Amino acid sequence: MRVGVMIGPERGDSAKKVSRMLDDIVWAEEAGLDTAWIPQVPTDFDALITVALMGTRTSRIEIGTAVVPLQAQHPIALARQALSAHAATGGRLALGVGPSHHWIVKDMLGLPYEKPARFTRDYLDVLDAAQQAPGPIDVENTTFTVHNPLELGPIAPLPILVAALGPVMLDLAGERTDGTILWMADERAVSDHVVPRITKAAANAGRKAPRIVAGIPVCLCAPSQVDVARERANRILGEAEISPNYQRLLGYGDAKDVGDLCAVGDEEAIMKRFQRFADAGVTDLSMRLLPIGDNRDELIASKYRTREVIAGLVADMR
Repeated sequence: MRVGVMIGPERGDSAKKVSRMLDDIVWAEEAGLDTAWIPQVPTDFDALITVALMGTRTSRIEIGTAVVPLQAQHPIALARQALSAHAATGGRLALGVGPSHHWIVKDMLGLPYEKPARFTRDYLDVLDAAQQAPGPIDVENTTFTVHNPLELGPIAPLPILVAALGPVMLDLAGERTDGTILWMADERAVSDHVVPRITKAAANAGRKAPRIVAGIPVCLCAPSQVDVARERANRILGEAEISPNYQRLLGYGDAKDVGDLCAVGDEEAIMKRFQRFADAGVTDLSMRLLPIGDNRDELIASKYRTREVIAGLVADMR
């Protein structure tokens, strides 16, 4: 199982976010992590611009988006941006995309949120055509009519992964893409729901076994602080639970909320949770570092302690 870390803008002064994210990606590469996953927060920094910037400070680590909402831009615009970021990173981009959620697409953007799986399938037609660039991109389907020349082509194969939570989207991800990116999926949801569905779809389509990227919060702490860490996860990360998509995914497993998904405790406890996800069929783990503390200094110290232990665990897993 490959191990990666989420690196996002977090809160705070916009002028300081770039340097903080660049410091984090340098740490991730030096620590030997396989991948960094950049969330596209609806209200904050652009994920693909972040990827391009990170490419200038690194040479090895894969840098992925997790995930770019499809409805927010035309597929040609996303293809051009992704191919640009792919070139800027020397071919190290993994493009994670998804149809997002009604509260982002409909409530925030004022766009229709109907038949998201069909919309995703039609969108992938255009992204697939862009993978063959340079040259003309000619796609006509239910959603898009595109006749657009593109002189920018991929400098290396560009993996595309789809945030697929339900059966129809998992079938689509297996048939058409390199895998899926998950959030709110525990080990049982992965092993009983995600892996069988997406793997069968990929095999039926003649594709190789898909990547399955699972995002989980991670916090190094004393056993007496485990409940504190889970409560903090529910407080700062629990907003996503309002989505019906995530609620249905939780229903496939044993976790009731994001706190239940945490790899939390001492080094041994974290490693055991990692192993359970690997045993469930996860190919890529995406850690959301979850510091705890009563003030800024304590939160920073908690983050760095967790990072130090993670670097050691990754080295041991090699």
